Amino acid sequence: MKLVVKIGGAAMEDAASLQRLACAVSSLTRARHRVLVVHGGGSSLNATLRALGREVRFVEGLRVTDAPTRDAAVMVFAGLVNKKLVAVLGAAGVPALGMCGGDLGIMRAAPKTSPEGLGFVGDVVAVDAQWIVRLWSAGAVPVVASIALGNDGEYYNVNADEVASASAAALKADTLVFLTDVAGVRGADGDVVHALHIADIPELIERAVVSGGMLPKLNACTRALRGGVARVHILAATRADEMHGVTNGGIACGTEVVGR
Repeated sequence: MKLVVKIGGAAMEDAASLQRLACAVSSLTRARHRVLVVHGGGSSLNATLRALGREVRFVEGLRVTDAPTRDAAVMVFAGLVNKKLVAVLGAAGVPALGMCGGDLGIMRAAPKTSPEGLGFVGDVVAVDAQWIVRLWSAGAVPVVASIALGNDGEYYNVNADEVASASAAALKADTLVFLTDVAGVRGADGDVVHALHIADIPELIERAVVSGGMLPKLNACTRALRGGVARVHILAATRADEMHGVTNGGIACGTEVVGR
């Protein structure tokens, strides 16, 4: 089974959640499943920007990224956060290799078109999946930070949900799992929706039932399913140990986003 796991947000700062992720990935790789881990690290970047006296601003869940903010994102995502996650996975016996989307040219980005002027924020336009497959064949677990190179030679900050979605589609992954700070997608009644069809997402957005960081996540779910990914699941990072369910019928908690 090919599995893409995205983790980000406050979960990257929670040692217990990272340990659960590491144990789950270790178990999956021992069972000869192929795992790609994608991460952001927005909380760490926010703290770094504030320490540098820089403004933290978002538009519709996307970070406004001028050149100094982009440079800080490269430093934090592809540096400290990436290597911290590699260390946690390594301690659990996982042969993890840290990289960003610019390494080996695995991911290309183009500036995101937006009237808001997001700066160095990119959309993924190409994924060279052969390098991920080669690393899998060598027994490695790639750990990819959400930074990609543009054709202009500039690094771009790419939403990690989009990186995970594009990677999963390029790899024709069996399952894409988003580990989040919340239990799943909540409906208008406040309860977690256990199965959400992509056709129902626009109405949830229009009614403002979902907003903020969940918007790019649900858009990423839609793109993944339309790109050929078999299953997509949104799950609390505190329940990362439940990921074993993907190998025997499905995960019992969180929200499964479906396209059929």
